[in-house]
Amino acid sequence: MFALLGGGREEGQSKKNTIIKQNRTQKKNTLISNPGSSFQKGSFDCKFTLNPVHISQFPSSHPKPTFAMSSHQQEEEFDEDQAEMLDPNDVAEAIEDDGDAAMDSGSDGEAGDDIMQEIQLQNDSSAHFDSHKDSIFCIAQHPLLPNIIATGGSEGEDAGGIGYIFDSTPEDLPVLPASYQSAPNEPVERKSLDPIFKLQGHTDSINAMAFTYPSGEFLLSGGLDGKLQAYAYSTKSKNWSFLAQAQEVEEINWLIASPNPKYPNTVALGANDGSVWVYTVDAEAKDAPLQIIQSYFLHTASSTAGAWSSDGKLLATVSEDSSLYVWDVFGEAAAAGLTQGESGQTVVGLTALDQRFAVEGGLFSVAIAPTGAFVVVGGAGGSIKVVGLPRLSSEASGAAPAGRTGAGAASKAKGGKQTGGKASGAAASAGQSGQILADLQAQSDGIETLAFAPPPLTLLAAGSTDGSIALFDSAHRFAVRRHIKEAHEEFAVVKVDFVKNARTGGWLLTSCGMDGVVRRWDTRGGTGIANSGFVKEWKGHRGEGEGGGVLGFVQGDGTRIVTAGDDSISLVFESPIA
Repeated sequence: MFALLGGGREEGQSKKNTIIKQNRTQKKNTLISNPGSSFQKGSFDCKFTLNPVHISQFPSSHPKPTFAMSSHQQEEEFDEDQAEMLDPNDVAEAIEDDGDAAMDSGSDGEAGDDIMQEIQLQNDSSAHFDSHKDSIFCIAQHPLLPNIIATGGSEGEDAGGIGYIFDSTPEDLPVLPASYQSAPNEPVERKSLDPIFKLQGHTDSINAMAFTYPSGEFLLSGGLDGKLQAYAYSTKSKNWSFLAQAQEVEEINWLIASPNPKYPNTVALGANDGSVWVYTVDAEAKDAPLQIIQSYFLHTASSTAGAWSSDGKLLATVSEDSSLYVWDVFGEAAAAGLTQGESGQTVVGLTALDQRFAVEGGLFSVAIAPTGAFVVVGGAGGSIKVVGLPRLSSEASGAAPAGRTGAGAASKAKGGKQTGGKASGAAASAGQSGQILADLQAQSDGIETLAFAPPPLTLLAAGSTDGSIALFDSAHRFAVRRHIKEAHEEFAVVKVDFVKNARTGGWLLTSCGMDGVVRRWDTRGGTGIANSGFVKEWKGHRGEGEGGGVLGFVQGDGTRIVTAGDDSISLVFESPIA
């Protein structure tokens, strides 16, 4: 049965922001019920249904009953001198017996003060998956079959990691209306979605997952045990199965699939020791299906995030040591003479030794513009840096931000778009590679997540642990177009992601946070509450410091959102686009 209690476990890892780490260490007692049953914890008695949930909550404290001391206790309270001074009339006074009083009775308040209070919790989900016993730390979506979802997390305190693959398609609703049911006024209990496959073998929490491109032939999972595991889908048997395992590090922090069509089934991962690894999966290589393509060791602290360019040619990674490296994974930049450093492995390398780039507290997030013209990193204190990238070929597009000299100015002078237009020249060019193009500061705490709107839009969204979302326009010197200061109230924004659907024009933005809520925004502005662009929200997870929150989501084309809950639940929300 869909359980609403849960909490994180202490993972001992270097995670992207301190709020999520603190949330994971505040372990909550959980009791997962079976389908068709109810559960009870403390003063709560809950049963999950298709209708909004009703919880009966008794007052947390009752008036304290007053007890009279026994004669023996009274004797111990007085010494002999005090006893001699007692009035004999007082000793002879009789105390009337009013009968036994209820334990919860008291003299304060009216008779109806202790009546049971009923609280209604909102649950907007159309389906749920509750096989996890503890926090769900990661979620992935099949690139061709968006209804196929993979989730990974923990089995519980001092237990191993566990993952599942399931079909997120909700069950069909009854054809007849509720009034035709035998008991139309009684809520109907909803069964959890069933798992298709169970991922086992990790000795610690699964912290990252990714289906490979282009066809989702393989699923890879990375754990806090340092293991990278690969699972393959058989078109013949229509089943998933374990394929291979590799381990080169102590803990895996992130895992992302490369979109490079020339190198299918390739993934990159970052580790707690700062190392970065690139693997390819080859099921035909029976002895070693997981093959290392590259490994990098320039970060001196935990690697916190990574991002591929849209063409999959470059890989950008950041670290807690405030360093950024953009790796030439497949050698195209080296062939064009655009790499730097003694190793020749990078096209950009910036560290805290450059005071203009230093971010005290480290970097937590990274994203490469769809045009490939620049990379953006986010870190502690709300700091955001924009760094130029080289143009690798005549097919690469996207001039540097307007208002700067170089390719950006040339594009503007020729009447092209300031971002998103074709770069001048047919040959590869260093352009403004490695130059700090902008230093942004609109939010007060760590930048946990970054996302670009699909072209031709030029918006950048940044989600902060201060609960806000900021929108920057890269076509106008990264001007702040909107600052939604309480997008998720005072709780951390965990993820922002633009809806990639041609019908929306790319301006819809989805976000989730540690308040347990998923929200959608119209980034065109001025269309919602207090001009924030608020469109809709979906609730169902625990949050607001109650041992819950949403640690991630996937949304495909935006019409259905599936979440990863810190309360051990994955919820499915229908999110139709008008």
